Amino acid sequence: MYFVEAANIVKQFANHRALDRVSIQVPQGKIFGLLGPNGAGKTTLIRIINRITAPDEGSVYFDGHLSQPSDIFRIGYLPEERGLYKKMKVGEQAIYFAQLKGMHANDARRRLITWFEKFEIMSWWNRKLEELSKGMQQKIQFIITVIHQPDLLIFDEPFSGFDPVNTELLKNEMLALKNAGHTLIFSTHNMASVEEICDEIALINQSKVVLSGNVNEIRNRFKTNTFRLNITNEQLEPEAGFFSILSVERTGNHTEARIQKEAGISNSVLLSTLAQRYDIHSFVEELPSMNDVFIQAVKSN
Repeated sequence: MYFVEAANIVKQFANHRALDRVSIQVPQGKIFGLLGPNGAGKTTLIRIINRITAPDEGSVYFDGHLSQPSDIFRIGYLPEERGLYKKMKVGEQAIYFAQLKGMHANDARRRLITWFEKFEIMSWWNRKLEELSKGMQQKIQFIITVIHQPDLLIFDEPFSGFDPVNTELLKNEMLALKNAGHTLIFSTHNMASVEEICDEIALINQSKVVLSGNVNEIRNRFKTNTFRLNITNEQLEPEAGFFSILSVERTGNHTEARIQKEAGISNSVLLSTLAQRYDIHSFVEELPSMNDVFIQAVKSN
C-alpha cells in the first residue's frame, strides 16, 4: 500500500519548470529516499506534498485519499532551511510548535521532556536558540518535527551540521520511527546514508524522475559483473571467454583480485571454472554503491 503518491506533478516558476510530470509512490511504513543534484526539484516536490505550495498540474494522494488541508496535522516536516526563532527559549518554542500541530501544552511538555532527556539536552531547555551550535539547533528541530507523532515524516537534509556521532544517533531514531510504523521521506546528498536506511528511492534530475525503485534492486540493476576473488597465493591468469583481471594484490599466502565476468557467463559457471584451477577462499560479487548509481544515472540523462 502506498501512503503518499504524487501523480504527474508539474510546477512552473516563471521561465523555470521545477517539476515536469513527476510521479513517486511512497510505501507505507518505509523510508523513501528522494535524491537528486541541487536544483533538481526535490524541495519543490516536498513542499507540494506538505501543502506549502500547490502544483500547477497533477495530484497528491495521502493515505488513500486526495490530499486535503487537515492532512498537515499528520505530517512532520524538517526543512533544509531551519525555521526556529533565534531569540526564543528552546523549551518554550518547542511547546509552541507542538501546539501548532494540535497538541495540548501539558502533553507537549511531558513528551518533550522525554525526548530532551533521551538526547541528554535538558540543560538547554531555558537557553535561547542563538546560544546553541548548528548541530544542537538541529537536534531541537528534529524533536519538534517528531513530537506530535505524525504518520508521515519528511526530512530534508537532516544530517546537515551533524558530526558522525550525532548523525548515527539520528539515523537510529529514523529507523526506530520506521519500526514503529511511521512513513518517512528522506531527501539527502549523502549516498552512504541512503544505502544504510532507505528501502525505496526516486532520483530526480533536471525536474524529472530518472530512476526509482527498491534500493537493492537498483544496485543489482547497475552491477558490472565484477567480483572479488581470494585464492591461495597462486599466479592468477585471465581466462579468455570467462573473465578478465582488473587488479591483483598479494598479501601473505593470499592473492586478492578483482575480476570481471564476460557477458553470457553465469556466476555458477564462472565459479566452477575458477574452482578447477585455484584454491578459493572467497568469491563475492561487487554491487555498485548508491553514489556510483547516482553518478551514472545523472550522467546518462
